[in-house]
Amino acid sequence: MKFGLGQSISRVEDRRFLTGAGRYTDDVSIDGALHAVVVRSPYAHARIELLDTGQARAMPGVMLVLTASDILQSGIGSLGVAVRPESEDGQPCIAPPRPLLADGKVRYTGEPIAFIVAQTPSQALDAAEAVVLEVETLPAVVDADAALTPGAPTIYDEAPDNRLGSFTIGDRTATDMAMAQAAHVVELSLVNNRIVVASMEPRNAIGDYDASTGRYTLTTSSQGAHVIRDALAGPVLGVEASKLRVMTPDVGGGFGMKAIPYPEQGLVLVAAKITGQPVRWQSTRSEAFLSDTQGRDNLSTARLALDADGRMLGLDIHTRAGVGGCLSGFGAYSATMGGPPLGPGVYAIPTMHGRVDLAFTNVAPIDAYRGAGRPEAAYLIERLVDYAARELEMDPIALRRLNMIPPTAMPYTTATGVPYDSGEFEAAMDAALCLADWDGAAERKKRAAERGMLRGIGLAFYIERTGGIPQEFAHIALNADGGVDVSVGTQSSGQGHETVFTQLVAERLQVDPERIRILTGDTDHPLQGGLGTVASRSMVHGGGAISQASDTILVQARKLAADELEVAEADLHFQDATFTILGTDRAVSLSTLVERSGGLEAAETYNLNDGTFPNGGHVCEIEIDPETGCIEVVNYAVVDDFGYVLNPKLLEGQIHGGIAQGLGQAMMEHTLYDPLSGQLLSGSFMDYALPRADDLPFFDIATRDIPCTTNPMGVKGAGEAGAIGAPPALVNAAVDALAQLGVRHLDMPLTPVRVWTAIQAAKTASQ
Repeated sequence: MKFGLGQSISRVEDRRFLTGAGRYTDDVSIDGALHAVVVRSPYAHARIELLDTGQARAMPGVMLVLTASDILQSGIGSLGVAVRPESEDGQPCIAPPRPLLADGKVRYTGEPIAFIVAQTPSQALDAAEAVVLEVETLPAVVDADAALTPGAPTIYDEAPDNRLGSFTIGDRTATDMAMAQAAHVVELSLVNNRIVVASMEPRNAIGDYDASTGRYTLTTSSQGAHVIRDALAGPVLGVEASKLRVMTPDVGGGFGMKAIPYPEQGLVLVAAKITGQPVRWQSTRSEAFLSDTQGRDNLSTARLALDADGRMLGLDIHTRAGVGGCLSGFGAYSATMGGPPLGPGVYAIPTMHGRVDLAFTNVAPIDAYRGAGRPEAAYLIERLVDYAARELEMDPIALRRLNMIPPTAMPYTTATGVPYDSGEFEAAMDAALCLADWDGAAERKKRAAERGMLRGIGLAFYIERTGGIPQEFAHIALNADGGVDVSVGTQSSGQGHETVFTQLVAERLQVDPERIRILTGDTDHPLQGGLGTVASRSMVHGGGAISQASDTILVQARKLAADELEVAEADLHFQDATFTILGTDRAVSLSTLVERSGGLEAAETYNLNDGTFPNGGHVCEIEIDPETGCIEVVNYAVVDDFGYVLNPKLLEGQIHGGIAQGLGQAMMEHTLYDPLSGQLLSGSFMDYALPRADDLPFFDIATRDIPCTTNPMGVKGAGEAGAIGAPPALVNAAVDALAQLGVRHLDMPLTPVRVWTAIQAAKTASQ
């Protein structure tokens, strides 16, 4: 089929984006809307002694000023937590209430303390500046190690030692025994640096309230309208879910940051009800740096036990992870349930033990960010394996080859209980090495040295688990006028869902793709619910639900065709959107059946408890200028296993974007807070570097796909893979370039000053 699956169809949504016809939240115009500004704490840790809003309330155009006391008096609740992992004592992690506005104490710079609503944006800004805040400043801690140190200032009374909980995985006794019996034990401490999300479209929210029906409407950029509705309706507003409609139009990037509710989304609804007018709030880029959830931020020490031949015997990991000044929706997930289960990577390590200590810190909250724990796990094991190879004076490829799980072992359950269903890791690694011309790297190093440059090449092999929340919903309606409406609970934030969902429906129902309309981002659509776009689950779960609904439609249509043609259903063949009696020319089209029946519709729920496990090899080749420490990525090759590929062109775009984000973290992105005051030091793009086109080479991309066995379509999620494999590949390449100087490890980001300093230190040590 011309528009079917497996083809590189251009994105159907791009016409409206490229012609300026996209409709984002800030494009939504509502008559009479008021404008809101959030007053944010300028302190990282302080007790509020006075919050005087009297002057602000009296200023021209001001319609409403909300503080914590106003929120409490109106009966508004707090934001909840989506995931609370169990600590080693069997209790869920500590999760103090998170009010919409700070009550009595602030715990990070940028925390909301007041909400100003006025007739114009400038009036709201002027009033915000008139708010008087007096505090007793308290000592701040900005990283997990400092927060967990005895005597550190307490951030929450509920967690006097700042510890939310300590989480363990694996077998402590067996791992200790492996370490004791090993010929070699290699230890490495490393940092996974805190980063901002920096989505192209900052956060926003428009609230409205209909007093006649008692119904709220929220328009907001999100990764799932139903998720936001369910988090706000009962817990915050105290109403049934049907009393809150959430709409998400086009979204300019999410990356996990927009998958959870924020205080501003609740505040615009509260303000709309009080004022009787719609209220809109739009984040500035400066606010985004301060108040959006951020990613990564953990410190790990890992030990790898090996026998005399280099076979891996055991893995022990201890991670300290900061969650920020409050526990966000998935803030405890990434460092506990997201990453550690994948600690062994693609290696047949018989035993593993992991411990994670979660700590409150006086910085912006952490939440899921592209990969949500899997990049941290891949970075740790792939740096550790490369480091071990150098310590044992083994070839890093040979060490990997010796320990990779073979395809004959599939399905394979790791030491942490994760069931890999499929994968040919060594073959994919070899394909990546071939694509990158690994064997020619030595000669390229020599030529680079003649130019005074340090050249290095690094491999990282990753595996991740996609899917996350196991359930998704879809509804398909074939209308009598020939149109096809497809509602699904996932939400595109730039991935191209409309295109591939259209391909799926067009192939299954054999209808004209021009007639298909993909509907997302509205809780009033005919869906039982929707669990959004996280963990690369849209094609597996959303596509699975659409596939099931398509099959249900065909069952209905086949019955109608059998009645129409007066024949048994088993005697009908469906092809080219027509049911034909086998061996005859008697037929009836699907469109005719739909028209005569007045329309067909089906709603389906797709359940998949097992994840999918995309994997692949990244090979990064770099050159370092020893005079400046600047890194140039000169070649980049990747071979992935994504199972059945639905649209190669869309897939390639996802890989490109993921690699760019991963290389950005590895080379330049770093959120920095002053360790004494807790003030954000990297609060704008003047201080925080994002990768640009000239920082990246053209990527050589290929796939070597082994169909997934845990879902009918055989697909494996692909949206986050590039960001998982890129950081260890680049750092491995940099260490390879600097190894001749005696450098064994560098922590991300590998900024020019960090690399130059390492070079100078190595030169001094060798003298």
